[in-house]
Amino acid sequence: MSLDWIPRDDVLKNHQIFGDEHFGTEAPCTMFEKKLLVNPNTGETVEGLYTTWITLNNPGQYGSYTTEMVKGVIAGMHKASMDRSVVATIFTGTGDRAFCTGGNTKEYAEYYTRRPKEYADYIDLFVGMVDAILKSRVPVIQRCNGMRVAGGQEIGQACDLTVAADTAQFGQAGTRHGSTPTGGSTDFLPWQLPTTELAMWNAFSNELWSAYKMERLNSITKALPIKKNDKGEWVRDPRVITDKYVENGEIVYGEMKKGDELKQATDTLKGLQTDWSLLDAYIDKIVWTMANLFPLCEMMTVESIRMKKKFFWDETKVHSMYWLAANMNTEAWLGFNAFNTAGLTGQREIDFIKLRQLLAQGHPYDDELMEAVMPKPKQQ
Repeated sequence: MSLDWIPRDDVLKNHQIFGDEHFGTEAPCTMFEKKLLVNPNTGETVEGLYTTWITLNNPGQYGSYTTEMVKGVIAGMHKASMDRSVVATIFTGTGDRAFCTGGNTKEYAEYYTRRPKEYADYIDLFVGMVDAILKSRVPVIQRCNGMRVAGGQEIGQACDLTVAADTAQFGQAGTRHGSTPTGGSTDFLPWQLPTTELAMWNAFSNELWSAYKMERLNSITKALPIKKNDKGEWVRDPRVITDKYVENGEIVYGEMKKGDELKQATDTLKGLQTDWSLLDAYIDKIVWTMANLFPLCEMMTVESIRMKKKFFWDETKVHSMYWLAANMNTEAWLGFNAFNTAGLTGQREIDFIKLRQLLAQGHPYDDELMEAVMPKPKQQ
């Protein structure tokens, strides 16, 4: 049966808002690319159908997003949504070290601290980035190529599915650096972890969890090896206990090794080669499943599940924006500046005990307090 229908660009409506003005190729930037759909059964590409790849390109700062990069994610999600030929969006980062570690602390410290109105405007953009993921008109797969921490964890959690390199680590960082995981994690974690107490611990402890632990807790879709040895054999992340057993009543599978064992494993990891083929093949299978569904039925199903994630996010996002802005005059001012000056001091964190002692005395947040709690420059 032949079709007489010939699509005409001058007849089809254009629903795009953004062009390519928010995308780039040189770090730091957000990259936008369309790739032909792959049939994983044959390895052949399919004419006229695509995946969209939105990539955070800032490997030198562990994928942290600048203000302009946030705009790029918003533009990319909308651009993919309004493209009839796109089956799914793949959201990832460059390199094998980090997907995203949150906002760019250099930009935070040097521009946004003590400028709460400016930061409120920035957080409005961040909220728009999370919203753009949650309202994408195609499914969003988070291809977690490395660390997914802080705001990176939050935008990753907003995605529909996560396929992760087994070397990735997941967690928060805010309560140690002057912020809070109220950009989505406090809303998403209770849904994505087995218990509220696990969500509570993950939100404030800043403990990093391995991809295998996240998979065990059913918080990501799949963790897959990306490293090979010099024989071409796949090697699971040597830093992680990948044998499934119970020790002293606790499940050990997926936990990070410790002490000298961790140090030795880290050295081993550095000597391995990176290969994305296993991970990307798994993503191709997911996308192929999506391609072989009725598109509107699929998106109705996706959106209906997203609504549960969005419910609490929509309830809290506005007041979180203003609280985070106000906090730029106090704890964020201290935390981000401590992080940003780590090259001079050798430390990324303030003296928390001294801060609590001063606050117990009713000391105001002023330059004297900052001087007392900030790390001191290293001796030359």
